[in-house]
Amino acid sequence: MTQQLVDIGVNLSDKAFDQDRDEVVSRAVEHGVTTMILTGTSLTESQKVLGLARKYSEHCFCTAGIHPHGAKDANTQTFKELKALFSEPEVVAVGETGLDFNRDFSPRPVQEKVFERQLELAIESGLPLFCHERDASERFADIIKNYRDQVSKLVVHCFTADKTALYRYLDLDCHIGITGWICDERRGTHLHTLMKDIPASRLMVETDSPWLLPRSLAKKPKNRRNEPAFLFEVVQMIATHTGLSPEQVARQTRATSLEFFNLTAPHHDRQGQDGR
Repeated sequence: MTQQLVDIGVNLSDKAFDQDRDEVVSRAVEHGVTTMILTGTSLTESQKVLGLARKYSEHCFCTAGIHPHGAKDANTQTFKELKALFSEPEVVAVGETGLDFNRDFSPRPVQEKVFERQLELAIESGLPLFCHERDASERFADIIKNYRDQVSKLVVHCFTADKTALYRYLDLDCHIGITGWICDERRGTHLHTLMKDIPASRLMVETDSPWLLPRSLAKKPKNRRNEPAFLFEVVQMIATHTGLSPEQVARQTRATSLEFFNLTAPHHDRQGQDGR
């Protein structure tokens, strides 16, 4: 695999990686995944992934945000500390933020309020948004409509919804993140026909590891844990359903991802961008 891939969603701080994190990063690089965006889902996790992005600085960057599941725990102090993280050069997006009306771990009005606060923080910082949406595409779109002109860029990560939701997001000029869900013959086949509808300049790939192990993998790990090294499986499935070669999909998604996260400048040159 000579192509270099960008995995835009890696939960590297998850306990599933506690025993062999160094090896996971090494394997990813061996398999062509040379850039990883580590996902921050709470203030604590955002601080953890920042530390990991610094540790693996050659290959990793991170996001910082409050996942809708934890919205009920966010307060003024949380946002103050979160905002401080956005000035760190390793932090390349606000999130994971958004709405989850599937599990409803936090009350919906609270999720919406916390999402809106992070939209405001993204506008203030100039950073793009890394978003989660589950069973809430209409409300999600209604909220971002009010901010879209001021937000630099926004990705709906781990997209698993239908054509209506996809078109809603594309109409709002959103990017789309595709995971191993597309490799799941039980619940992901509806995504196959949608791949041709996503412009190359809007499509990115991710593992969302340690979850969503691609079911199409010929040899699955015994522990069923997903990791960035398996990202090419997602690329191959997209290639199958777009008529492109895996190399073309790899090249296009890499270029789109680097532009989305403003990673085209060398690491040290990015400090101080967007007024940070």
